[in-house]
Amino acid sequence: MIYVLYAILAVLALIVVLLAAAVIRTLLMPSKTSDYQPKADLRAETHAQKLSKMIQYETVSRPDDLQREKFLGFHKVLEELFPLVHQHLEKTELEGSLLFYWKGEQHDKPIVLMSHQDVVPAEGVWEHEPFSGDIADGKVWGRGTADTKASVMAFFQACEELLEQGYTPKQDVYLASSCTEEVGGPGATMLVNELTRRGVKPYLVCDEGGAIIQNPIGGVNGNYAMVGVFEKGKADVKFTARSQGGHASAPPRNSPIARLSAFANSVEKHSPFQKKIMPEVSAMFTALAPYATFPMKLLFGNLWLFGPVLKIAMPFVSGQAAAMLQTTCAFTMQKGSDACNVLPQEANLWANMRFIPHQGMEESLRLIEERAKKYGLEMEVEECGDFTPPVDIHGAPWQQVMSAIEKTFPGLPASPYVMTGATDCTFWQGICDSCIRFAPVIYGPEQMKGMHGLNENISIDCLPGAVDFYKNLIDLSK
Repeated sequence: MIYVLYAILAVLALIVVLLAAAVIRTLLMPSKTSDYQPKADLRAETHAQKLSKMIQYETVSRPDDLQREKFLGFHKVLEELFPLVHQHLEKTELEGSLLFYWKGEQHDKPIVLMSHQDVVPAEGVWEHEPFSGDIADGKVWGRGTADTKASVMAFFQACEELLEQGYTPKQDVYLASSCTEEVGGPGATMLVNELTRRGVKPYLVCDEGGAIIQNPIGGVNGNYAMVGVFEKGKADVKFTARSQGGHASAPPRNSPIARLSAFANSVEKHSPFQKKIMPEVSAMFTALAPYATFPMKLLFGNLWLFGPVLKIAMPFVSGQAAAMLQTTCAFTMQKGSDACNVLPQEANLWANMRFIPHQGMEESLRLIEERAKKYGLEMEVEECGDFTPPVDIHGAPWQQVMSAIEKTFPGLPASPYVMTGATDCTFWQGICDSCIRFAPVIYGPEQMKGMHGLNENISIDCLPGAVDFYKNLIDLSK
């Protein structure tokens, strides 16, 4: 009995020592504050006017109708706004998508600046008409301001200003813009195929995805450059429950909808997917730790001890951060009988899944199918794609982006960021090892809510910085 007591005391003493070590490490960690704000810049109004004109030309993409002529009209707007780009760069139009080539002094490390020109439909009641391009309250309003015509404007304007100076880039520069990003269409593939035909293998692709995000995670306040290093895979999955049907007055046990509901409840309460803090996520927590409140600093700065705790706590701190730890399965649509008093012979439930690298597409689909079979359900994968390989966060292309951020936004902390959504970068992985997702604009809660929602807007003040980022990124090429 005495030995058991000694063992318990030893364990308790070890716990105390470990906790004390973690607290001391945290207290010794520098406490930093992210107080970056964009500086006043006379160019902001000019940039806002250009973005406004781009917003006024409606470029909604639809999966069943690409409307190439619509995008050709938008290209004329770009030609009016950026004449030097169109005079000096080689332009290729690919069924509405755009590729510009700026010949550099060298050709061994070409870079691609990329963002899409298409937007999602604008429904509902807006404070400013969705294609008005209104400039009010220090913002440009309209569909596409944040997602992602501000980035398109910024890298076109960056090239325009450099051309005004008679600048020649050290390396080849390509400007790429798909017109089908929002619908997962062929635009990006066409761009990749064109560069492949030319024998071009980009050294660096800089697309949208990450951004300067305000309050990126619970306990971390201020603006941070969150730079996307890979994308989770995704799939749309259909689950089907069958029965004999019949009249609702005599309901059977385990009806199709009941089984689907029980299955969905089971997945949400007891996920079949493993949580893991990947190296890129660990690097994010480490980078953010000095800026966090003390409780979160304690967790972020001592993953060696609190990693298991963090995996449990993250869903309560940040849904976005929690999604970086595991494969997710979100149930989105359901269909049953066509009449209220008729039992369905077939009921369906759809889910959107996002795959994490440590449990990729194949394993994640196997796990969810095993769970579905326990409830007598059939599973059909309607659309599917695996995760993209992570960018080397110690490599030269990554350091080039970090240097451009540091030069453009002094004092702005930067961190790796796991993309839980999808971008066109997915299609570029085959020809480029360093597809980095970063739009150099500020997304606060208002901008995050507005993307694909109501009252989309972007702050005017952040536009000059976005232009300068692309100028610096080009100039830092060696």
